Amino acid sequence: MCGIAGYTTFYKDKAHVSSLEAMGNAIAHRGPDASDTYIDDKLALVHRRLAIIDLSEAGVQPMHSNDGRYVIIFNGEIYNYQEHRKQLEVEGYPFKTHTDTEVILALYDKYGTECLAHLNGMFAFALWDKTKEHLFIARDRMGKKPLYYHYVNGDIFFASELKSLMAVNAFPKTIRQDAVYDFFAYQYVPDPKTIFEEVFKLPPGHFMVFSAQGMVKKKYWDVSFAEQGIESESEFTSRLNDKLLTCTKNRMVSDVPLGAFLSGGVDSSGVVALMSQIAAENDGNRITTCSIGFDDEKYNEVEFAQAVADQYHTNHHEFTVHQNVKDNLRNITRYFDEPFADPSLVPTFFVSELAREQVTVAVAGDGGDEVFAGYEKYAVDHLENKLRDKFPSWLRRSVFPLLAKCCGLISATPFKRARSLLNSLSVSPDMGFYISNSFITDEQWQFLVRPEFNKELGSYHPCKVTLDAYQAADGPDHLSKILYTDMKTYLPGGILVKVDRMSMANSLEVRAPILDYEVVELAAKVPSEYKFKVSEENPSGEKKHILKKLFQPMLPKEILYRKKMGFSVPLAEWLRGELKEIAEDCLFSRDCGVSNYFKPQAIQKMWDEHQSGKRDNSSPLWSMLMFQLWWDEYMETKQ
Repeated sequence: MCGIAGYTTFYKDKAHVSSLEAMGNAIAHRGPDASDTYIDDKLALVHRRLAIIDLSEAGVQPMHSNDGRYVIIFNGEIYNYQEHRKQLEVEGYPFKTHTDTEVILALYDKYGTECLAHLNGMFAFALWDKTKEHLFIARDRMGKKPLYYHYVNGDIFFASELKSLMAVNAFPKTIRQDAVYDFFAYQYVPDPKTIFEEVFKLPPGHFMVFSAQGMVKKKYWDVSFAEQGIESESEFTSRLNDKLLTCTKNRMVSDVPLGAFLSGGVDSSGVVALMSQIAAENDGNRITTCSIGFDDEKYNEVEFAQAVADQYHTNHHEFTVHQNVKDNLRNITRYFDEPFADPSLVPTFFVSELAREQVTVAVAGDGGDEVFAGYEKYAVDHLENKLRDKFPSWLRRSVFPLLAKCCGLISATPFKRARSLLNSLSVSPDMGFYISNSFITDEQWQFLVRPEFNKELGSYHPCKVTLDAYQAADGPDHLSKILYTDMKTYLPGGILVKVDRMSMANSLEVRAPILDYEVVELAAKVPSEYKFKVSEENPSGEKKHILKKLFQPMLPKEILYRKKMGFSVPLAEWLRGELKEIAEDCLFSRDCGVSNYFKPQAIQKMWDEHQSGKRDNSSPLWSMLMFQLWWDEYMETKQ
């Protein structure tokens, strides 16, 4: 795992070592083990290395091909590089290192941009063809590794993180207005947008080719739900077990200490079980596991993590988050160089910090919920669609919004839930999915937003991100379509950003076998009724059914079938207690930032309601706090 950055000089002045080093230094946390640069009259590259495979000096990047034609900087891991290397050696390709990086160079020489079809891994890389003067930039299928770019006057600037681009003089910090609205709706800025107008994220499963003639961007992979398999549930379970076992084994290859995140949930517990089985079969050492707990028992899962650790005799480590958030919040959030507000970033940072004390690579259970329908929101969506079908569309469209408005006049929790349900039922299933899963309601937005900013937004609404993804899905049913939607939005924009930034903040590599694209492709063929199973015994539906069946021989029922907690935090309590002071400072003593977009008196009212316990406004207030912390760090607010 590493950090990459660079820029072309087709039309601008020649590259300067100082600017290149500044870009590299901005992402030094991603690669503390080595740093090097490459400069010619058309291109400048910098690489920060976190050494994982082939720890020798031979693995330092930028790396050149044997014939000197190509040079590459690479962030990530290629899990099938060894099998490709063997075949390439048979074909006469010489290798000087034992790295996966050198294999990418050889595959590109053989296949050109089609090399991506042969790579299984997580990656973002830039490969320069000196002969053609082409720059080839690619990002992995699921979006585990980030890539930002800024295209200006015929030249491209790119980097693993925005802060690297911001290290360049005269970087344009012009806020993209619709991205602000997106952030408050989703708690992240969805790709290809960034918070800045002239900077973009390369979407997952895409590549770009740059030359003096311009830029070509192309999608090379997508997941399809169109072909549902006809196998039985047990046959699919067996196939998935074999595939997950192989993918987990591939992710245990490392030249540095390796361990696992263990939350006590189904996914991480199952991955630890698979890792322990693989280690035992290969006479390996005990798996090192790391868990995070909270003082508040409502959010504490350490007892379940400990049960799995005991079952598999892992080398287990725990850390309890108490009185640590306030002291660390500013430092943690500075690693997000655009606004980001998923509250689980806090425990993710701490578990990464804990893991890095023991290992350099951690295997995680990320992806189980999005790939196999594990979130509670899928059960809520199922219920809503059952109710939606019971009422004629004219009644839902005309009467339900009025009833929702009436419920909104009462602050009690049951009426809040009724308002949300009625609003969702009044619209189409895809719009209902957006309403149920956005973090700010239209009413809250209109209450908060400054009229002049609202006017600048025009007719734009963040639901477009969800609806566009839903409409692009080729699945035969609603569940397939919302799983695809989450894989294209929430997973790469929220979950994977959080894991990448918080792990890289601690110079830790995280690998996710459930997100192997071959697992994802196989899971997309599994009929929806095997993922979210509705039965007479459980009419409300069992989430992640087939994955639980897969892990049933490995884990106790109290792990598999207990109520899902997720990586939750006591957010409402934090804002009334430990984080109250820092939140009041950020929200009420700044001349710019959140106050550029929201009315101060509206923020104050929402804050007072939350402090009094009249309403739980923790989601929008937390998003405001995180936005202001980002602004303070990156927009040079005077404090």
